[in-house]
This record gives sequence, C-alpha cells and structure tokens, in this order.
Amino acid sequence: MSDTDQPMVSILTPVHNGATYLRECIESVLRQTYRNWEYVIVDNRSTDETLAIAEEYARRDSRIRVITNKNLVGVITNHNIAFQEMSSTSRFCKVVHADDWLFPECVEKMVEVAMANPSIGLVSAYTLEGTKIRLDGLAYPSGFVCGRQIARAWFLGGPLAFGCPTWSMVRSDIVRRARPFYNKQSINADTEAGFAVLTQSDFGFVHQVLTFTRLHEQSVTSRNTLLDPFLPGHLVIVLKYGPVFLTATEFAAKRRVYMREYYSCLARRALRVNQSEYWKFHKESLKRLGISVSLLRIAATVPIEIAKLCFSPKRLRRMMRSRLVTSRQASGDAVRDL
Repeated sequence: MSDTDQPMVSILTPVHNGATYLRECIESVLRQTYRNWEYVIVDNRSTDETLAIAEEYARRDSRIRVITNKNLVGVITNHNIAFQEMSSTSRFCKVVHADDWLFPECVEKMVEVAMANPSIGLVSAYTLEGTKIRLDGLAYPSGFVCGRQIARAWFLGGPLAFGCPTWSMVRSDIVRRARPFYNKQSINADTEAGFAVLTQSDFGFVHQVLTFTRLHEQSVTSRNTLLDPFLPGHLVIVLKYGPVFLTATEFAAKRRVYMREYYSCLARRALRVNQSEYWKFHKESLKRLGISVSLLRIAATVPIEIAKLCFSPKRLRRMMRSRLVTSRQASGDAVRDL
C-alpha cells in the first residue's frame, strides 16, 4: 500500500506528567512504517517537562499536534478530549499511552487487517507487557473473528483479546458516533468501550507483537492494584453487556459465578489489616450498581478461603507477601526491594 493509498490514522496520547517515557513513546510513532498519520498529544496540565517535550517534537514534524487542557481533568475525561481532537478525515484511531510504545509495523499491520475486512471495527495484536507476551489466547490464523463470537468467548470463560488502549485500533467513525467514547464512570472504560464496539462490528487480530506496555510503580494500573478496581469494573461489563451477548440462562449463570468470585476476593481481603480504603471503594462501587455488600456472605466465604490457603502454600505466601506490601505502603515505606 503506497503512502497515497493509505487511509488517515489518528494516533493519540493523552498524558499527565509523562516526561520520563514520553520521548520513547513519540519516537516509536515517528518510526512507524505507515506514513499517513496525525499524532495528537493532549497534555493534562502536567507539572514536569511533558509539554516542553511534546512541543519540541511538534516543531520538528507538522503531523504532530499538541493540545493543552485549560484545567486538570480525570484520566478518562482526558482520553475523551483526545478522541474529540481527531481529524475529520481520520479512518482509524490508535491510542498509545505515554509510558508505552509501538513496534514499527504496528499501525501498518493493524490497518491491513481492518482494510481487508470492512466489517471489522476493533483490531488488536499480541503485546509485550513488561517481559511477558499477552493477548495470546487466539489460535493462529484467526485474523478475523465475528464480534459477537469474540465477546461471548470472554463471558463464557475464554480469553480477553483487547483492553488497554495501547493494544488496539478502532474505526474512527465508531468513536465519533459515541459521545463520549469512554464511560467516565467506569474504571474499565477502555474494555467497556471494546464491548460496545463489538455490538456493531467484528474483530481483527494480528499474530505479531506490535505494542509494548510498561509496568512500573507509578503507572495507573500499579497504583490501583491494591484496590482490586477491576472487580467492579468487570461487573459493570457483565451487567451491561452480558444480556447483549448471552442467552438469559447464560447471563444468569455468569452473574452468579462472577459474584461468587467477587465475594471470594472480598473474603480474602477480610483476612488482612489496614483495608479501610479498600472497603470504602468497593462499597461505593457496588452501591452505584444498586448492589449492597453482604457482610453475612463475606463471613460465610471466609472459612472457605482459609481452607484454600491451608491447602495451597503458594497462595498463602502470595497473600502474606501482599499483606506485607500493603502494610509497608500504608506506612510510607518504599517497596522497590520486594
């Protein structure tokens, strides 16, 4: 595909205080083998060198635009601002977070799959997350999957082949029709948006490692790990899209299983100390869904979890390690040596 035949791709980086890794991210965009792109960097009132770095690259390459928010906004809102800045001629939308980067063929390979199958609205690929390959659950050469099929697979216990914005590419017209594209009330807004896309289109997959996701203590994912935010986040998806992709019987079963798993996690947390922030988060999250936390159910589940720990030394060691980390973080101690 020549440069003149290439459809426009909007590459977006919403960022706040991302100076540490931003250059590496921008350089990965500049190294793309695909040439017809615009790159929009939305600076969310950064207090480090983020804005200066972004503007430096914008002066070098006219395809790069820098947007500066007037006020500091939330992470999800900043993503929605970036989506709104896409060019009207954009055919595809590709987010890359400031602490992540793209392999050189990323945009080219994703566009190839999408152009070969016009019904595809969401494209993903293998990703290198830290030192591990993720999204490896699709058997080769399944480059095209019915949207309903890939969504049902996750609900029924299969792999999730999309999620983090860096991993995927979406057709721009789908993004434009949803205002806003991300649900700002959901901690899993990116994954939730993926299921929304699959209600109206199919799924494409590239069997190559095309993106890199950085894991570090300052990342949003790392900061939120101790709260288990994906428990209510995934519950939102189950309740909202389960009835769309599952039969009534399947949905009822999925809801029961998920709530059982949710309470197992809550019961394990009940065995730890210094968890006030954790309980506040989950009580408020479930309340927004019209669900009250059942103390009786937690109490009934605790003995089951204790029994599991007794018969699984590895699980017990993980819990004690996590408990140590939680205690040290609460007291302000560093945990980099763990």
